[in-house]
Amino acid sequence: MPVVLDTPVAVRRAAMDLLAQREHGRVELARKLRRRGATPELIDSALDRLAEEGLLDESRYLESFIAARARAGYGPLRIREELAQRGLPREAIELALGECGVDWAEQLNELWQRRFGVRPQDPKERARQGRFLAYRGFSMEQISRLLRG
Repeated sequence: MPVVLDTPVAVRRAAMDLLAQREHGRVELARKLRRRGATPELIDSALDRLAEEGLLDESRYLESFIAARARAGYGPLRIREELAQRGLPREAIELALGECGVDWAEQLNELWQRRFGVRPQDPKERARQGRFLAYRGFSMEQISRLLRG
């Protein structure tokens, strides 16, 4: 039987359970709580309190999300779009991407080495490699520079 989130304590407990699994952004956490049946008023008060206590921190969420996605081989364009879809403000995303300390050119090179390792010999192969790297979130400028050698 599903837990009913009709009290501040129940909403807080559900939010803390979600935060214990991994970091969340405020919008994402509110969306999950709403899906579980909590009212917007209870959600807002619980999330405000969690933020005051430092348990809900969007800058920490941005940092951990960017680091995880970069380790998984995704580039800044893809990460930026995923964070925007999660309801984070563009300014905060740009700031976090600028401060993350990831060398995107190095990330691109490592991904390319793992996936392909050999420079494309014909335009068809070049296009295939380029599409893959663009899908992963790297700019066409970075990709062209890499594939040109």
